[in-house]
Amino acid sequence: MTKKVLVKDLTIQILINKVEELTLRVEKSEKENKILRHENVLLKEEIAELRARIDSNSQNSNKPPSSDGYKKKTVKPALPNNKGGRQGGQNGHRGNTLQQVQVPDKIITCCPDVCICGHEFKKEKLTLAEKRQVFDLPQPKLDITEYQIFKASCPCCGQEQKGVAPEGVNAPAQYGNNVKAFAVLLNVHYKLPYKKIQLLFSDLFGYPINESTISSAGERCYDKLEESENIIKSKIIGNNVVHADETGLRTAGKLNWLHTATTLLHTYLFIHEKRGAGAIQSNKSIVKDCIGWLVHDCWGSYFNLENIKHAICGAHILRELQGLTDNGETKWAKVFKSFLLSVYMLPFEDRVKRRFHIESRYDRICGFGEKAEPPPIKTGGKGRYKRTMGRNLVERLIREKDTILAFAFNKEVPFTNNLAERDIRPAKVKQKISNCFRTFRGAEIYARIEGFISTARKNDRCVFTELSNTFKGYNFITE
Repeated sequence: MTKKVLVKDLTIQILINKVEELTLRVEKSEKENKILRHENVLLKEEIAELRARIDSNSQNSNKPPSSDGYKKKTVKPALPNNKGGRQGGQNGHRGNTLQQVQVPDKIITCCPDVCICGHEFKKEKLTLAEKRQVFDLPQPKLDITEYQIFKASCPCCGQEQKGVAPEGVNAPAQYGNNVKAFAVLLNVHYKLPYKKIQLLFSDLFGYPINESTISSAGERCYDKLEESENIIKSKIIGNNVVHADETGLRTAGKLNWLHTATTLLHTYLFIHEKRGAGAIQSNKSIVKDCIGWLVHDCWGSYFNLENIKHAICGAHILRELQGLTDNGETKWAKVFKSFLLSVYMLPFEDRVKRRFHIESRYDRICGFGEKAEPPPIKTGGKGRYKRTMGRNLVERLIREKDTILAFAFNKEVPFTNNLAERDIRPAKVKQKISNCFRTFRGAEIYARIEGFISTARKNDRCVFTELSNTFKGYNFITE
């Protein structure tokens, strides 16, 4: 009996050991499977993110149109219009067709000489049949004004008196204000490098203007525009709706940022080393002093400004939704895009009447999106969670519901932030031509002058005339 008991106990112990071993293996396998499943989810998300990057373009992301390359698709308008598919100038469009003038600079008569029968016509017997006018450029030349300064000795006291040249005429030979204004306009607004301006002056006028002259003209124009810029800033601060945006600008070998605060009639630009709160809260920034609506692209630092009402650019939201739709895995994004566009197309009075319905549908679609998008995944580190692009977007839509729908229920708030984007776009063209600004001072000069030129254009002013007047000490803003 003892042997049987021992054998039985041994058998039971062996079975227990095997069960424990199998249990450990199962637990180990479950842990490994859990890790593999987690890694599989991360890899799928990474693949989806990489595919989204590959498929991203200017229509479904924040990438500029220039990044689309040569094989561009047919460009469709970002927002629908009410033209009914018609192209060209619409009813009420003010055209720019060349029109004849009443008093031409030169008149050349074209008279018949002799009839086929041999009769000679006399000029006084002719009648005007029609007029044709040719608009052409005269041969460009610099208008040279000589100031002759005389002197004389007084016959009474013997003191010698000398005539005084006008203010600003300081050298034996120098360029006038119009030439300086033209050089500044070419360099800043038309993005021509110094060498190109030299060649242009040589080709047109026969005088290759020096680089130092162009540079000093920009410096002087910058100083002269200080008062104008202060007035522009005060006008923007007092406006009820201000648009803000920023873009990277390579300056002195480092990445700096061009910021703008703009309205329908005024533009303010400034350069700063930072993009976020450091720039927005700096003494150069004016958005912190605004008290009305601030339209921006949902950059987080703007939300630190508590004294203003925020509105988010709808065009950016549409592009992100289109990016999710292009991936083919997100149905709620397509539905939300159609919903947002339908709200945009509604007359303002209808939006106000249907506000409860609009907000309810907004919440329902976001609820669908929140369920459809995978939850955040812990990736390690201190509380770090990885979210998909769709998850990030739907959480932002829920969080910023009031700012996204601000355009719908506030008539003064536009749907997009295109106004600010148009005002910073010239800087990207400038950077493509010149690659960078050599000095921070040069970037500051560009920003102030470009802001003034943009303001002049918004007010239907002749830019060349206003720059020329600026060198004389006044312009349409200060006068």
